[in-house]
Amino acid sequence: MFLDLSANNKYRPRRKPKKAKGPVLEKYTPPPFKAWTPPPNPHYRQTPEYPSATFSGAINTSKPERKEYTGTLVKGIATMHKSNAVPIINDEEAKDISRMRRG
Repeated sequence: MFLDLSANNKYRPRRKPKKAKGPVLEKYTPPPFKAWTPPPNPHYRQTPEYPSATFSGAINTSKPERKEYTGTLVKGIATMHKSNAVPIINDEEAKDISRMRRG
């Protein structure tokens, strides 16, 4: 005869139920749902709606002509400090910049 204890094992260690620390609260029930409506703001300006502008003619969307320097104003480019390139318009500016570099 074989005795099977695993299937009908009624022994389980019993624990004492823990007592609640502090006051016992009821189960939380959330308040009923209310849709949010923004409050009226007196700082908003009441602007009427204006219709969009209607264009009766065609709009020019072609590429503008490229701007090129003709070479009549700037005589050269000087370096003042490190890589600071400065355009030179006349001989007086060239002399001023050369004095600044030498101290």
